[in-house]
Amino acid sequence: MNTAVLRTEFRLFRREPGAVFWIFLFPTLLLVILGSIPSFREADESLGGLRPVDAYVPIAVLIALIMSGVQSLPQVLTGHRERGILRRMRLTPVRPSALLTAQMVMTGTVALASALLVLTVGRLAFDVRLPAQPAGYLLALLAATASALALGSVVSALSRTTKTAGAIGTAVFFPMMFCAGVWLPVQEMPHTLARVVQLTPFGAAARALGEAAAGDWPGWGHLGVLGAWAVLLTAAAARWFRWE
Repeated sequence: MNTAVLRTEFRLFRREPGAVFWIFLFPTLLLVILGSIPSFREADESLGGLRPVDAYVPIAVLIALIMSGVQSLPQVLTGHRERGILRRMRLTPVRPSALLTAQMVMTGTVALASALLVLTVGRLAFDVRLPAQPAGYLLALLAATASALALGSVVSALSRTTKTAGAIGTAVFFPMMFCAGVWLPVQEMPHTLARVVQLTPFGAAARALGEAAAGDWPGWGHLGVLGAWAVLLTAAAARWFRWE
C-alpha cells in the first residue's frame, strides 16, 4: 500500500466535516444523550441486570462501523470511479488497488477510533465498565469492521454513480441499524426475531461484543457468522467491482 495515498485519504477525510461528525462524533453523542436520561442509568432486569446505557455502548460502537462501511465508503469509492480517478491512476505508477486499500484502511481506522471514543466517554461519563474480555472484544470488533467494509465494497461495486451509492447505502443502512439493536437491543427482541437477527453481520456483532463486554469469550457461532459474511461479501465485491 502506498503511504502517500493513505495520507492523502486521511487529509481528504478531515476536510469533510459531515463525515467526521457522523462517523467519529455521532455515536458518542448518541451515547451521551441516552446516558443523560435517568432511567437509562438504572438496572433493567430484561437486560440481565445491565443498565440500558451499558447495553448501548456496543450498539454505539456498531453505529460507527455502519456509518463508515455502508454510508461513507461507497460514496467515496463510487465518486472516484465516476470522476475517472481510478481510470487515470492506471496510467501512473500508483495502482487503483492502492487507492482502494488506502480508503478501506482509513475508513476502518476512523471507525475503530470512534469505538475507542465511545468506550472512553462511556467509562468516564457514565461509569460503564470496560470490556471484561478485552481480547475477545477486540477480535469481535475487528471481525465486525471487516464485515462492514466488505458490505460497503459490495454497495460500491453495485453502484454506477454516487446517487445510486447513496440510495443503496440508505436502503441497507436502516435494516443494519435495526439488526445492531439501535431501536431495540438484541437481548430484548422476541426469541425468533433474535435468532434471525443474529444471522446478520451486525446482529452477530452486537451479541459478540455484548458477551465480551460481560467477560465471556464471544460465541464462536457469532464470530463464525461475522467471518462468513466478511468472506462472502469480499468475494462478491471482488467479482462485481469495476475500476471504470
